[in-house]
Amino acid sequence: MILSNESIIRLLLTFAVAFILTPIVRKIAIFIGAVDEPNKRRVNKKPMPTIGGVAIYLSFMFSGYFLFKNTIPLNTFTPICIGAGIIILTGILDDIFELNPRQKMFGIITASCYIYFFSEIKMTQIQILGLGVFSLPTWLSFICTLFWIAIFTNSINLIDGLDGLASGVSVISLITIGIIALFHFQGQLSYIAILIFMLAAAILGFLPFNFYPAKIYLGDTGALFLGFMISLFSLMGLKNATLITFLTPFVILGVPIADTFFAIIRRKINRRPISSADKRHLHHCLISMGFTHRGAVLIIYGLSIFFSMVALIYNYLDTWAVFSLSIALLFCIDLFVEMIGLIDPKYTPLLHTFKFIGNRAYRKKIIKHWKLSIYKNKKK
Repeated sequence: MILSNESIIRLLLTFAVAFILTPIVRKIAIFIGAVDEPNKRRVNKKPMPTIGGVAIYLSFMFSGYFLFKNTIPLNTFTPICIGAGIIILTGILDDIFELNPRQKMFGIITASCYIYFFSEIKMTQIQILGLGVFSLPTWLSFICTLFWIAIFTNSINLIDGLDGLASGVSVISLITIGIIALFHFQGQLSYIAILIFMLAAAILGFLPFNFYPAKIYLGDTGALFLGFMISLFSLMGLKNATLITFLTPFVILGVPIADTFFAIIRRKINRRPISSADKRHLHHCLISMGFTHRGAVLIIYGLSIFFSMVALIYNYLDTWAVFSLSIALLFCIDLFVEMIGLIDPKYTPLLHTFKFIGNRAYRKKIIKHWKLSIYKNKKK
């Protein structure tokens, strides 16, 4: 399937609707008090209106119900909009009243349950390497679907720390998922690609107001919404989950997924609650290394494009080649994480191993330290 000229024009109209709605939503945000005040955790130096995600959500709905009404089945689109509406409501409440993590998770789970029971978007089968395809029992399908949605929804929310960061990474991820969908979904399922590009177009209409220096933030309203939508689009391709289709969404969203994963490890090492906030996320580390606000965002865009390219390559490799590439990718991620101190500046096992192998003086020093430690333990 290739996008027709008519579809491209409608996507441009979706972009225009978001571009027009965003300043209006900005004024509404200021009026209702959905404003981020400067504090130690935030990078903004002045009050910044949030709930920018509302403009994206409304543009997406307008596009589906009016511009692409003859392309997208209503029985698929309406449940998506209702589930996303629950997420939007949760985000608005958080942007105004600052909900605690449990309250936000309640909103995510409620939206996920609605999607599971009132739509066909769910994980029902999985292929285990070398053992064939297995149908998931209802209870396991339910748990896997909720877990999947929660992972992606929260990963986008956690990376939303700099102007234009979460929205830009989401656009890159969605375009990649859309390209894959163009070639994998044919016939009755071809509308999935349209849905994905609709959301990407809406975000692009919002991005000029969100990129540094931002005039409006996504807020939790937008970050939760984008993560939720990406999780749904990825689930649409997991009706018969193979290793490649299972790994592809994780690779496409490699930056936010890795940032979330290492944030959990970092907080466990420091014996802090997983839900606690800190300033050691990827974007914080880059800024502490001396990069400017815009420079840090552009570097993360570049990393997202790299992960997206790897994900596209995945779809043209056999299972063992995917496995080998994944091992190499994990090795590179760990090396990069240690170099920027994402977990902890002192946590560098891989770098220490390289230094031990390649630096003779350092190797002798470490061996001497080991021998001394063994000698002291024996004396005790």
